Amino acid sequence: MQTSRVRRVGALLVGLALVTAACGDDEEATTATTEAAEATDAPATTDAAPEATDAPATTAAPETTAAPATTAPAAGGGELAGMKGTTPKGADVSAWIPAVDEFWQAEGNDALEDFNYAAESYDAVVVIALAVHKAGTDGSAHAGEIVGITGEGEACTSFVECRDIIDAGGDPDYQGVSGPHDFNGNGEPLKGSYAVLTFGDDNRLTDEEVLVEAEAPASAIVDLILPQVEREGDGVLTIGSILPETGSLAFLAAPMFAGVEFAIAEINEAGGVLGNPIAYTQGDSGDTSTDTATVTATRLLGEGVDAMVGPASSGVALTIIDQVTAAGVTLFSPANTSPALSGYDDKGFYFRNAPADGLQGAIVANLVAEDGNASAYILNLDDAYGNGIAEVVASVLEESGVTVLGQKAYDPTAASFDAEVAEIVAADPDAVILISFDEGSRILRTAVEQGVGPTAKNYYGTDGNMGNALGENFDAGE
Repeated sequence: MQTSRVRRVGALLVGLALVTAACGDDEEATTATTEAAEATDAPATTDAAPEATDAPATTAAPETTAAPATTAPAAGGGELAGMKGTTPKGADVSAWIPAVDEFWQAEGNDALEDFNYAAESYDAVVVIALAVHKAGTDGSAHAGEIVGITGEGEACTSFVECRDIIDAGGDPDYQGVSGPHDFNGNGEPLKGSYAVLTFGDDNRLTDEEVLVEAEAPASAIVDLILPQVEREGDGVLTIGSILPETGSLAFLAAPMFAGVEFAIAEINEAGGVLGNPIAYTQGDSGDTSTDTATVTATRLLGEGVDAMVGPASSGVALTIIDQVTAAGVTLFSPANTSPALSGYDDKGFYFRNAPADGLQGAIVANLVAEDGNASAYILNLDDAYGNGIAEVVASVLEESGVTVLGQKAYDPTAASFDAEVAEIVAADPDAVILISFDEGSRILRTAVEQGVGPTAKNYYGTDGNMGNALGENFDAGE
């Protein structure tokens, strides 16, 4: 199990503030906030960019110029050591992990290897259930209560506690396992909590992590979008999952399913919703290379679900969002981060508790700057997720004084990544930002073979690849 510490870091950000707290041996520091840019459809980039804030007065890491590797070490020999990156994670999730893992194993499943988005998936179910309880219906009207459940009320940390506040005539402010939520009017968080993770000498994540919090500026706040489609309920809240059992994000399936099923089990044990147990039906989202999500969404709608939890991929969400929301059914993703979904015409039925890429991208860029890198190269998969984060990272790096030597969007289904890695070799950056899914292991293998892997360059990842599955796939040559 990982041990967490929270630290303050300064922010070199465009359009948002980085907010953290210090404890233990961590240094006192500052919170830096740039002039805000609106964060609805896409993050601000170069037009009228705000002035960069001063570098943080914390631990200024020395400049690192590692010599290129001459020979690639054997698999499992620490080729990924030192690679660091981010994944959304609430400050209290480490204490919660044993409970969900115990539940998952008791259901006959293998122990969880990764916990990415387990907490967000759990919280998605809790928020939906509370919204239905407050609305008094599993029909479409419950979607209008979701934003209110997450803020500007009496703080509560569990379904039962929040339900009791509602029953007493109050307004709950659900403080989830994955973070404070505090949804904007468009149904996405105004705040985000991220874990900074690092790979060790065994090509697996180390036990230590640093938690960083980020907050969108006041100018990003938009009015509440109410449901625009009427659909009657039947008194039984039916939730369908549409999560990646297959495809490039399949490594996320177990923790996400575990989070969903654990929440449903807890709520049903507490009496369910509207006097009935939550009904549940499972579904696969696949990835954007297939029509699996559309097939699953069609099936779930035919089964009369009131809400769907998922998908994990922003690109997949964009393929089904019209179909689901037009039916007056809530689509609640625990993992979507693309800015393309921030201002989407979702008729008031799309929500996500993973913050948009503007927050994560800025934190990744801040890590690169803090570590003393003078130059960087960005390699990202060519989809809504990869392009969205890459745009933010590039903008914030430039604002912080880090030279971006190149930015390449690649086809994740390519047979090889020799050409892309060759561009990294030619650019010779201090740092490489890799925004990928499971194909990242093959990219890293090629980088190691060409002498520009994580032992030669400073590598940074994001939630799409920062899991032990990356190391497992790398060791297996996959």
